[in-house]
Amino acid sequence: MTDFDGSPAGAALVAAMAAGPVPLDGGLSNQLAAQGCDLSDALWSARLLLDEPRQLVAAHRAYFEAGARVATTASYQASRPGFAARGLDAAKADRLLALSVEVARLAAEEASAELGDGRPRWVAASVGPYGAVLADGSEYRGHYGLSAAELAEFHRPRLEVLAAAGPDVLAVETVPDLLEASVLAECVRGLGVPVWFSFGAADGRTRGGEPLAEAFALVAEVPEAVAVGVNCCAPQQVGAAVALAAEVTGLPAVAYPNSGEGWDAAVRDWTGPAAFDPGSAAGWVAAGARLVGGCCRVGPEAIAELAAAVGG
Repeated sequence: MTDFDGSPAGAALVAAMAAGPVPLDGGLSNQLAAQGCDLSDALWSARLLLDEPRQLVAAHRAYFEAGARVATTASYQASRPGFAARGLDAAKADRLLALSVEVARLAAEEASAELGDGRPRWVAASVGPYGAVLADGSEYRGHYGLSAAELAEFHRPRLEVLAAAGPDVLAVETVPDLLEASVLAECVRGLGVPVWFSFGAADGRTRGGEPLAEAFALVAEVPEAVAVGVNCCAPQQVGAAVALAAEVTGLPAVAYPNSGEGWDAAVRDWTGPAAFDPGSAAGWVAAGARLVGGCCRVGPEAIAELAAAVGG
């Protein structure tokens, strides 16, 4: 377990992880769609920051009420370049990035007041890869043809804005390859916020094809890292990846796979059967996971079952 804890709330999350598994939320976009939101825009769920922030509060609350203890913000696909395409300058883009943390915090407060259970609830500021902003599925491939300096120029400003907004942890997620991982590892240093790193993965390799063990080892060297693992992968990939992360890094693992369906970027839709089994989370915990949840197409009902399965 890392000694880094950042803020008092970050320290409380680290302590909770040491005591046992902490249930995460599920896919934000599928819950927003269930609420009737149109996510066809290239900004995806980040559009709601601009147009309908109360929808985000409602979506986060749905997961808290299902048993999640951590809400992941709607900033995965949010960036200055992405908002610039909608005519917003850097200052307005940064305000919307900060708003993603604020609406998740509001949801936590509202859920805590309603449930009255005295349990702490945390906010994870989502940091998606560069490919997420392209909205073409390239976060599942990596290797964008950009230099480390170009990737740093993209990532550093939004990381600084999100860190300043006061999340309890930064969720650097769906990282596809070693180059982007190394850039993100440098960009989070010194921000003063705990970080979890999670990779897209398949068969022991990153989405970019490199050994997953190398990716885990690279980001585990960051002082701010409090967990390392995988997300938005097929559920059947999680057990081996979590065990590898725990073995390579000595850190708690984080695991939140998607439903098991495949994403077709050309038609922007999911294909194939779902394979997410909330009961599998107990096995992930046994392998070393301490942050467990779901990603795309995993909704509040599944998170409620997962939370029950891991004693959350």
